Amino acid sequence: MPTAPTSVPDAIAPPPGVLALFAAFAQIGLTSFGGGLSGRMMRAFVHERRWLDEEAFLNGLALSQALPGVNVKNLAIWIGYRLAGWRGAVAGFTGVIAPPAVLIVLFGVALSALTRFTLAHVALAGAAAAAIGLSISMAITAVRRLPRRALPLTVMTLTFVSVAVLHWPLVWTVVIGGTLSVALEYRRAARATAGGSGR
Repeated sequence: MPTAPTSVPDAIAPPPGVLALFAAFAQIGLTSFGGGLSGRMMRAFVHERRWLDEEAFLNGLALSQALPGVNVKNLAIWIGYRLAGWRGAVAGFTGVIAPPAVLIVLFGVALSALTRFTLAHVALAGAAAAAIGLSISMAITAVRRLPRRALPLTVMTLTFVSVAVLHWPLVWTVVIGGTLSVALEYRRAARATAGGSGR
């Protein structure tokens, strides 16, 4: 008796077109009040549209945070390029930047007249709290995906201590920690490859 084909819920959807990418990024930029756009991007591109898997998204997030510039802009360019080449990169950048920029100008004009009301400050504080919650959620997700080995956990801990406790410059922390981590991981991978080929 033939069985009905089963669907794979985690299957990656076909890559989108440039206009679909622009619309997706514009929607994210216009609806993510108070920040936390990386968390909104993960939900949109990984869980809802399934254009990326979680591992690829977190790799792009790590790269965007290591590069200079605004993290969300870097991530939008990376996602767009991965899905649709250089046209996708342009669509990601303009989609996440241009529509919110227009909205910010309009809100700025309105807020200049509303800041005398207490409710406006309460609303802004609530938006900031929501952004912090989204950032914490993204951090927890990234930590869960971190390999359970001594090296990644050590690099994560030393980076946190260097920036949050010792207040070292972020640029040098990323350069030194990233270079050391990549070198040690490359050495570990080379040893694993050599061990596997020697069997």
